[in-house]
Amino acid sequence: MTAYPPNPELDLVLERTVDVTPELVWRAWTTPELLVQWFAPRPWSTTSCEIDLRPGGRFNTTMRSPEGEEYPSTGCILLVEEGSTLVFTSGLGPGFRPQTSEGGFPFTAIISIEPDGSGTRYTATALHADASTRKTHEEMGFVEGWGAALKQLVEVAKSL
Repeated sequence: MTAYPPNPELDLVLERTVDVTPELVWRAWTTPELLVQWFAPRPWSTTSCEIDLRPGGRFNTTMRSPEGEEYPSTGCILLVEEGSTLVFTSGLGPGFRPQTSEGGFPFTAIISIEPDGSGTRYTATALHADASTRKTHEEMGFVEGWGAALKQLVEVAKSL
């Protein structure tokens, strides 16, 4: 994928180097049975996941709070570059169907996976429509939450 420079006023970026192979990171991101094990930062959990790994395919998850409340999210995969790039959005449903977001805000995630020595250079970018939405996502704990989830992804990947 041609990288577009993030807009610091609209986008949030998490970059890390992790000590698992790109193949394992990709597998953890694209296999529903694995994704539910790491996707929500503890003590939250992911109770379900559906992935149709193709442009226009579904990317649906349900997260559960520590209090037991469930938060379903329906999304659409925009781009799949096997082993290296996954792009999905909550602004569209399966089949590229526009949708409204109840209780949340639409954003697009770009997951970039690159070899780095024996590990992986991992970049997660969240694109937002405006600065207010970006700020809301940041204040919700984007860096901390997505960073914690990445640590959990590494745990899962190392167990494979």
